[in-house]
Order: sequence, then structure tokens, then C-alpha cells
Amino acid sequence: MIPHLVTYRQRRRDGRWLRLYVPVLPVLLVLSPLLLVAVLAGLVACLVFRVSPVGALRGIGQLLWALPGTRIEIEDGQTAVLVSVR
Repeated sequence: MIPHLVTYRQRRRDGRWLRLYVPVLPVLLVLSPLLLVAVLAGLVACLVFRVSPVGALRGIGQLLWALPGTRIEIEDGQTAVLVSVR
């Protein structure tokens, strides 16, 4: 399942939380021209390093499929960051 929402929360030094909700599909649509260039560059890199392009695309697809449910928490002193992928 492709991720639908990325939630970014950051605790500031004054104790307040900054929350950002990023919907994945609209961001993907806006950045699709750059995504096309990145895919073409990846295919060229696969040919240069003699890696199977189909295998590389399959591996990236499996990585994206596994992202929903991922939580990344970082805390350092008074600052804390939480990234959640749904």
C-alpha cells in the first residue's frame, strides 16, 4: 500500500509543538516532472553500474510499499522530532 500521509511533529525549545501534515499524492503530482527526470537518471545509473533496472525498480517499489506504519523519533535535549508515515 502506498503511503497517504506523512506527519511531521517537532517540539520547539519553548515546549510548543510544530505539526505538519503532508499528503503524499498531491506532492507526488506536483513533483512528477522531477520524478520523471529522477527515474531516467536512475535508469542511466543502472546501465553504468551494470545493475538490472527491473530489479532496482522492484526494490524501490518494495521499499515504498513497506513505508506505511513507519515512525521515526529523534530527541536531543529540549528538541524532539517525530515523523510518522501512514
